[in-house]
Amino acid sequence: MNNLERVQAKIFDREKLENQLAIWRFQSKKIVFTNGCFDLLHLGHIDYLSKAKDLGDILIIGVNTDDSVRRLKGESRPITDENSRSSIIASLQFVNAVVLFDEDTPYELIKQVQPDVLVKGSDYKPEDIVGFDIVKAKGGEIVTIDYLEGYSTSGIINKLTV
Repeated sequence: MNNLERVQAKIFDREKLENQLAIWRFQSKKIVFTNGCFDLLHLGHIDYLSKAKDLGDILIIGVNTDDSVRRLKGESRPITDENSRSSIIASLQFVNAVVLFDEDTPYELIKQVQPDVLVKGSDYKPEDIVGFDIVKAKGGEIVTIDYLEGYSTSGIINKLTV
């Protein structure tokens, strides 16, 4: 398997993810989940995702589809398409799985994944994080991670348009 095939093998549809989850659960792996648009990958994303991986054995990333990003961020977004964004995230060595979701929130995906750890940025209160109820009900933990100051996609876009 060449490098690009290894990257592509980390991108899962929901059915393939279900099969892989069964294997990881059988192996007693601690599953960490987070999500985002990841439009223009930057150092802040790398910092955040690497810290998320440090919380468990398996890091699963939910990536918003192009339609979902447009609904959330406006018609001018995303800057990069969903295939590019998911491949870029999958190319990170500490990411185990990437799955696209088309809903406005990853609630249904979190319900499917049933992560042991749910991670979001510290701009969220844990009880306001989508999927809090699912993870708490199974005895999992919700962790917030501080963003790396000075790094945001919106900030990069604003610099380019000024």
